[in-house]
Amino acid sequence: MRRLPPLNALRSFESAARLGSFNKAADELFVTPSAVSHQIKSLEAFLGLKLFQREKRQVQITVAGEKYLVAVSHALDELDAATRRLISAPNTSSLTFEAPPAFLSRWLMPRIKDFQALYPDVELRLSTGAVNRIDFDHTDLDMAVYFGDPPDDDDIEVHLVHRSVVVPVCSPRKMEEHQIETLADLKKQTLIHVTSRRNEWQRLLLKAGISMTGEEKGLSFSSTQLALGAALEGLGVALSDKALITRELQYGQLVVPVDIELLTGRAFYLVYPKDRQLTYGMRMFREWLLEVMELTEDAF
Repeated sequence: MRRLPPLNALRSFESAARLGSFNKAADELFVTPSAVSHQIKSLEAFLGLKLFQREKRQVQITVAGEKYLVAVSHALDELDAATRRLISAPNTSSLTFEAPPAFLSRWLMPRIKDFQALYPDVELRLSTGAVNRIDFDHTDLDMAVYFGDPPDDDDIEVHLVHRSVVVPVCSPRKMEEHQIETLADLKKQTLIHVTSRRNEWQRLLLKAGISMTGEEKGLSFSSTQLALGAALEGLGVALSDKALITRELQYGQLVVPVDIELLTGRAFYLVYPKDRQLTYGMRMFREWLLEVMELTEDAF
């Protein structure tokens, strides 16, 4: 049998210790400061230890309190995450999924109809997230696509989805008007960069033995979405993963003016917690995603 203090006492202690004030804790918990003080006194009595030093109108956490705060905060975070998952995903046919904006809108969205046709009983809850940062502990996420280097976390299950290979792309009108046929022609154009990947143009040109001088015309954008939008408008030449522009290439909205590509060294990964029991929806989505992406790779 576990010997645990009351939950309200733990919540009062964690809030007061984190905020450094009984009054601020009371505001956060929607109770009175005296109620917070009473809960903490009961917790101290339960533990037989002083968690705070009380001096006039100020409180100072003790060494024992600091140590206890670490464990209590972790336990409350775990309880909060478990509750979120249970409430937000009450059935095994739903899936809460997050991916970088470009992957979600350019690769996944055009194919959602195919998944729904195969698995009409699976409810997808999709959202965009940070490109290379996933938080399963404090969200109700089931799965996510992560972009970057392989996640270095023993608690995360990782499946390689797609290795990033970029090619130069521009509008057909841009290619014709500026007669872009060689890498030398390419270098004279306005080169469109994504801020977090500014070295890709340099690496691509170096692969062909061409060095950048720093005098090249350029435009920088914060995301792949914006960079490709600029290329579609004829503002310059961007670098993009072919997997993200299949529709634009198919319909002739974008073209690859010069036949060269760069394996960036980064990739898209499907990730989810190892300790998470896979639901029906999670299993079906994982199998579908990996199979469809493999077919996409073969098409290239």
